[in-house]
Amino acid sequence: MIKVVPSMALIAASAQGYSLVIPVTAELQPIVLPKPEKEGGKSVLAALSERKTNRNVSSKELPLQVISNLLWAGFGVNRDSGSFGKKGRTAPSASNSQEIDLYIALPGGVYLYEAVGHQLLPVAEGDFRARAGRGKAATAPLNIFYIADLSKYDQGPTQPDRAIGDPEIQKSYFFTDTGFIAQNIYLFAASFGLAAWFHNCDKQNTVGEFKLKPTQRVLFAQTVGYPE
Repeated sequence: MIKVVPSMALIAASAQGYSLVIPVTAELQPIVLPKPEKEGGKSVLAALSERKTNRNVSSKELPLQVISNLLWAGFGVNRDSGSFGKKGRTAPSASNSQEIDLYIALPGGVYLYEAVGHQLLPVAEGDFRARAGRGKAATAPLNIFYIADLSKYDQGPTQPDRAIGDPEIQKSYFFTDTGFIAQNIYLFAASFGLAAWFHNCDKQNTVGEFKLKPTQRVLFAQTVGYPE
């Protein structure tokens, strides 16, 4: 059974609503995110008009509800029935492989976003935000690491894409699929007045620190927070 940190250890009241507080414990616990809000913000056309990279990201923490909404918009579950027997997500992927994992670096630890349960699963305790890159990324409240898991490409007999096992084809897919998610994040940020910055990251140290499998590839990072 998944243990959840008591609510008083996870959240603190703020003028913006509820904000995330990573508990100081010997072991990180899963964080069940609040139900994502699917109303509000600017229109799609307005968000497209205002979409931009903003590297001046404040260190002010994000409310837990905003984190929930952000991750759902990026790559959350938006329908129970998608293609190939899987749930549908807010961003497409080749043969609905859903091969991109979102690792979330918060001030107190790194978590894996588990979309079906809409929760953050603990990966590593400690502040790894600087692995996302230079400048304000190291102090921003949230960094998303895009990590591809090649084992999620189904190469069984029911797979219609017979080239999906080709490493070069896989590369074209996971880079494209990362772009879909990153653009969702950018549009969410534009819609709700947040700063977002997609960039390179430390592809060496994160492998061991995030306890990645041999089939996983570190791709990019995206920093999100309030603009300064």
